[in-house]
Amino acid sequence: MHHSVTTNLSNGSAAFTVDPSLYPLDALYGAAYVFIDRCFVFLEKNAQGHVVVSLAPKKGPADQPTLEKWAGEFSNELLSCAWRHQIAANNKQALEQVTSLALAGAMGPPSLDDLSNFDFSSQPLEDPLGIAMSWEEKYKKKPKP
Repeated sequence: MHHSVTTNLSNGSAAFTVDPSLYPLDALYGAAYVFIDRCFVFLEKNAQGHVVVSLAPKKGPADQPTLEKWAGEFSNELLSCAWRHQIAANNKQALEQVTSLALAGAMGPPSLDDLSNFDFSSQPLEDPLGIAMSWEEKYKKKPKP
């Protein structure tokens, strides 16, 4: 049986083999970053192209309960980071549009020349969830048949 994350708790460290086709490297780096204050974090690629993450104590050997705790916390953090990465990837275009609008707004109001050159015929931003719709428009009374 093939697992996307396998754990080895021996030699005083916790080692994880992670399949990067299931967990993106950005998620792996995010999970590893959470642990750098409490232990040494080592990343290396094995012959199968998987990433081996080793968490080693900074002072002396770690006991088995500590290694088990790190293993559980690392697995949870990896899953959380992968989920956040997926959400960010799905919303990348919307985030870029909002950011560019925010930066344009921070630069001050448009000049009369900017307004005279603006193309008002372009399509508005996509809004599949109806977030930009006014309350009146969204909840207007429907005409009786």
